[in-house]
Amino acid sequence: MNTIVNQKNAFGSLLTLLLVMFSFQAQAKDPIYTSFFSDVAVSGYDTVAYFTDSKATKGSSKYTTEYQGARWQFKNADNLAAFKATPEKYAPQYGGYCAWAVANNDTASGDPQQWTIEDGKLYLNYDASIQAKWLKDKPNLIEQADNNWPAVIR
Repeated sequence: MNTIVNQKNAFGSLLTLLLVMFSFQAQAKDPIYTSFFSDVAVSGYDTVAYFTDSKATKGSSKYTTEYQGARWQFKNADNLAAFKATPEKYAPQYGGYCAWAVANNDTASGDPQQWTIEDGKLYLNYDASIQAKWLKDKPNLIEQADNNWPAVIR
C-alpha cells in the first residue's frame, strides 16, 4: 500500500513541477530564441557569417561566447571577435524569433536557413513558405514587428 501511495505522491510532484515549468514558459519567453533543451542561439549558426560570407554557416563549439543569456557559436576566432565587439550588429532581430511571426504579434522559432539582411540587420523566418510571405512585404512587416517587439515575449 505504501508503494502505491509513494508512487502517487511522486507522480503528483512531477505533474506539479511540469505545470509550473510550462506555466512560466507560457508567461514569458527568453529574449533570445533557443530550443527548449538548449541554450545555443540560432541553432549554433554563425551570425557574423551571414554578413561576411552571405550564407548560413554552422559555428563551432570551439568559438563561443555568451550574450543575453544564450550561447553563440562561430566558425572562427575572427567572427567571434567581431561579434564580441558589436553583438547588436550581428545578432538577429527579435532575438532570433521568426520576424514574420513577431510582425503578426506572435512568436515562432527562427530557421537559420531562412534569413535575409535588410538595412544591415539580420532577420530569420520560420520556414520557406513564411519567408516567401515575409519577402513580399518586408518594409511593412519590419515596422509592425518593431512595434510588437519586445512586448510579444512578455
